[in-house]
Amino acid sequence: MSGATVMATRSQTTKKKRSTKAKADEPTHRLRIRVRAYEHKLLDDSIRQIMSTAERFDSVVRGPIPLPTDMKKYTVNRASFIDKNAREQFEMRVHKRLIDILNPSPKVVEALTNLSLPSGVNIEVKMM
Repeated sequence: MSGATVMATRSQTTKKKRSTKAKADEPTHRLRIRVRAYEHKLLDDSIRQIMSTAERFDSVVRGPIPLPTDMKKYTVNRASFIDKNAREQFEMRVHKRLIDILNPSPKVVEALTNLSLPSGVNIEVKMM
């Protein structure tokens, strides 16, 4: 009898593998959100707000994925006439994060559009 139960479990596992392949073949829609800000604390707070809104409607959220920080450096002369060696350097850092929401419902999209985020946070939304 032990041989029969082993064969039954083997056939059940192959059925499970086939069902996961069928799920992988289904097209998934994604809502890709890229968030940018000069201050990383402000960016992290807005990311938490977006993720809590998406999770409230039982959506699958991937991220936040930190993207490379853009640094722009500017060198300026301190004096306007003689002192060429006296310079100041300034830099601007743009912090970026990426969030994917898989198979978003219309309620999620509506809630995200009505979300009020602080100024200085730039958002790009793409439907893929």
